[in-house]
Amino acid sequence: MNINATIIGQAITFAILVWFTMKFVWPPLNNMLEERAKRIAEGLAAAEKGKEELLNAETRVKEELRHVQLRATEIMNNAEKRSQQLVEEAKERASVEGNKILSDAKVQIEQEVMQVKEKLRKEVAELAIKGAEQILKAEIDIKKHEKILESIKAEF
Repeated sequence: MNINATIIGQAITFAILVWFTMKFVWPPLNNMLEERAKRIAEGLAAAEKGKEELLNAETRVKEELRHVQLRATEIMNNAEKRSQQLVEEAKERASVEGNKILSDAKVQIEQEVMQVKEKLRKEVAELAIKGAEQILKAEIDIKKHEKILESIKAEF
């Protein structure tokens, strides 16, 4: 066997192997590598987009939290104002009610004073009549004395 023939045979076999590999083995491997690179690139893009969305979501959450805190503060302030207003209204109603009770009591006291004065007038008149009866038992004209006593009674 000749070395040159062996080398030529090996070169031809190697060329066929290279041609076969380039024609049938290399394209599917190359496609798989390209698809894998594409999926990796898409994954990286999705991860980057996810990071962006996470940052945006964090910003929105912070903004919403700030709005909620402002709203809570506003609600607390409104509640405090309303409670103060209710207290003031209650004080005002209590003051009005107290004044009404006081004026009613004054009116009642005045009525009782008038009743007591009238009662005292009647008692004084009766005492005066009894006294006059005892003093004037001897006189006969009782009607005349009653008129005089009634005029005295009306003066009190």
